[in-house]
Amino acid sequence: MTGLRVRRAEPADYPAVARLTVAAYEADGQLKGENGYGAVLADVSTRAASGEVLVAVDEATGAVLGSVTFVLPGTPFAELSAAGEAEFRMLAVDPAAQGRGVGAALARACVDRAAELGCTAVVICVRAGMAASAHRLYERLGFVRSPAQDWSPVPGVDLLGLRRELPRS
Repeated sequence: MTGLRVRRAEPADYPAVARLTVAAYEADGQLKGENGYGAVLADVSTRAASGEVLVAVDEATGAVLGSVTFVLPGTPFAELSAAGEAEFRMLAVDPAAQGRGVGAALARACVDRAAELGCTAVVICVRAGMAASAHRLYERLGFVRSPAQDWSPVPGVDLLGLRRELPRS
């Protein structure tokens, strides 16, 4: 998408990232009945200290339109990745910016970052019942279901594992 740039978040971006992440999760109904996950989503500085928070910015206005957290195995926010793999979490697009390719740009940036680091795969999890458009996005980007990585962080929240193999260099 033209007019969109993905870069590493700066501390000045953190309030916008916190706001849009919580708003996106609320809009998708993912925070109903959650105990404290909204606070985790809003704590961008902690995520940035343990991984790379990337933002998609509208080049014309400078507005932060979306964000994602890219992590490596063994770091505090890693849930699925094993040695040699990467994962991303908390991909969120401002509800007002959805449909502009922001989510795809952020996911591609994570795949590219993993490839730069020499990773063999990128693994992610999505909530069962998540919007079909999200599942289609990941499928278009080459992710396939990995049922061995399905899990449930709390009762009633079922997460489906997805995996994308990366070319070996």
